[in-house]
Amino acid sequence: MHIVICDDNIEDLLTLEKLILKYTARYPAISFETEKFSDASVLLHKIQKEKIADIYILDIIMSRISGIDLGSQIRKSDSKSMIIYVTSSDDFALDAYDIHAIRYLLKPIHENNFFEALDFAIAYTGIKESTAYLVKTKDGLISVLYSKIEYIENCSRRLKIHLTNGETITSIYIRTSFDEEIRELENDSRFLRVHKSFLINLNCVKQLTKNTVTMESSHTLPVSRSSALDVKKQYLLFISEQYR
Repeated sequence: MHIVICDDNIEDLLTLEKLILKYTARYPAISFETEKFSDASVLLHKIQKEKIADIYILDIIMSRISGIDLGSQIRKSDSKSMIIYVTSSDDFALDAYDIHAIRYLLKPIHENNFFEALDFAIAYTGIKESTAYLVKTKDGLISVLYSKIEYIENCSRRLKIHLTNGETITSIYIRTSFDEEIRELENDSRFLRVHKSFLINLNCVKQLTKNTVTMESSHTLPVSRSSALDVKKQYLLFISEQYR
């Protein structure tokens, strides 16, 4: 994943780079290629030619070209890259909103806020660019291929991701709802919610009955009464699609 930092204050530029290195050390599963610019005009020249990054971290107030100008140029040809603004003033929040920046961080940058912004950016680009699910665990951020997920269980506000190889990855305590945590997976036809606490990979189903579903691992999961008919319908539709 390619990250670009642009700030004409060298001290701030190096601070941002150190934060990225610290983030990488905390989450070793994520590989970053970081490129720094202290001259916004040099970056502007490059982005006028091509997309150069997945994530842009831009200062707004710079002597020659503003971060807003850079963001506008990025958006002319690239709607998917993530833009994070860092600035010493909150006067440009609306401009940042118009450019669809994902975060607007005030200097001095707090580590927790910066890490949260990177979490969001990485999750978004990961979803868009590959079929991988990002799980926050006590040991760091883990990327799991969709095809390796057998089912996901909501257990006491923690996600248990059961893998096809028999392993289980447990998330940290989730502050959002289970619905929100699995929304990206539900947009993929392989995954189906069968119960308020279970999301399954239909490719891993061994047997489906009215009240239960048995997975390839031989784990038997409940199917809620209210969704039983829809689960059967969606499963049969999924199977029929595989044999077309």
